[in-house]
Amino acid sequence: MTGPLDGVLVVSIEQAVAVPYATRLLADLGARVVKVERPDGGDFARHYDHACGEVSSYFAWTNVGKQSLTLDLKDPAGREVLDRLVARADVVLCNLSPGAARRAGVDAGALRARRPSLVVGELSGYGEGGPYARRKAFDALVQSEAGLVELTGEGDVTARAGISVADIAAGVQLHSAVLAALLHRERTGEGVTLRLSLFEAMAEWMHQPLLYAAGTGRAAPRTGAHHPSIAPYGPFRCRDGAVHLAVQNDPQWRRLCAVLGRPGLADDPRFGSVASRVEHRAALHAELDFTDWSAADLLAALDGADVPAARTRGVADLPEHPQLAARDRWARVGVPGGEVAVLRPPVDSSAWRWEPGSVPGRGQHTDEVLRFLGYGAEQVAALRARSAV
Repeated sequence: MTGPLDGVLVVSIEQAVAVPYATRLLADLGARVVKVERPDGGDFARHYDHACGEVSSYFAWTNVGKQSLTLDLKDPAGREVLDRLVARADVVLCNLSPGAARRAGVDAGALRARRPSLVVGELSGYGEGGPYARRKAFDALVQSEAGLVELTGEGDVTARAGISVADIAAGVQLHSAVLAALLHRERTGEGVTLRLSLFEAMAEWMHQPLLYAAGTGRAAPRTGAHHPSIAPYGPFRCRDGAVHLAVQNDPQWRRLCAVLGRPGLADDPRFGSVASRVEHRAALHAELDFTDWSAADLLAALDGADVPAARTRGVADLPEHPQLAARDRWARVGVPGGEVAVLRPPVDSSAWRWEPGSVPGRGQHTDEVLRFLGYGAEQVAALRARSAV
């Protein structure tokens, strides 16, 4: 059973997280993704940490199922390899800065001038033009510029989101845009140029708090893990951990009070509506004492009463999560120097099945890609002798 992108060749001049995440999603759907890396060290995200064999957790996450080709794009012979590869590609993605992409001749204008049918995607930090065009953009910086850091935290303390949410936002949107571009090309024969920025991808995900602030004249307050405009909605301590409540309406509130054995609390005028519960949040939390409950018993009682809740777990507990185990969501993949467990893609399809590939070593597929492009053994040796690959 082949994936829907079987036969689609994606060439990606990529590093870090955002574009590598987009191309990993394309690889999940069966595309052949050739990752172009520098011969001297490769993608710098390989070395962020050492959690997965010889590569970082970031690299293992975003590079499953790809092929790694090392090329010196400043060497004419290395550049010729890229040109021959692009000549056979369906999609070319790049997250070099716009200026660096133009200097290397891998910007959309140059590539599509030679092959108008190409789908070319360019990711930059802030986009071209405007006062931020030349500014460095990394995930935490973009979170800060887009208002997410200011929105996250508790009281006077702000916090970066615990995952690379700006990179993920951009990667997901680039992935979906590539799929739409391929469909457009199938229908019209025309190639497509796609451009997006980390900042604008993150700003899109900030729409709801933006609209709230514009409509009320103030940003929602920082409330830690509790919801700024719904209560009780957040983690509450139990005897052996915490349970996260998500009580969003008055019937759920009354059922929670019944679980507590305090049905009269539901009629307290301070807590008679969502808005009043938020207004009197401190008093509300003081009334909600679950410290005599075990988390398991409280969750069972809440489930039985149809009160939305979840266990507050640590990320290190996720590999043992009973739901993921019961649904067989884990797979083993090879990484340089070992093997790791990764999650299967979250979307299941009746038309295709995910076949996990491995995480490539730096330049692991260089010879294979060169043979695919028609290079003979002596030509490959010559390229290696001059360090072009």
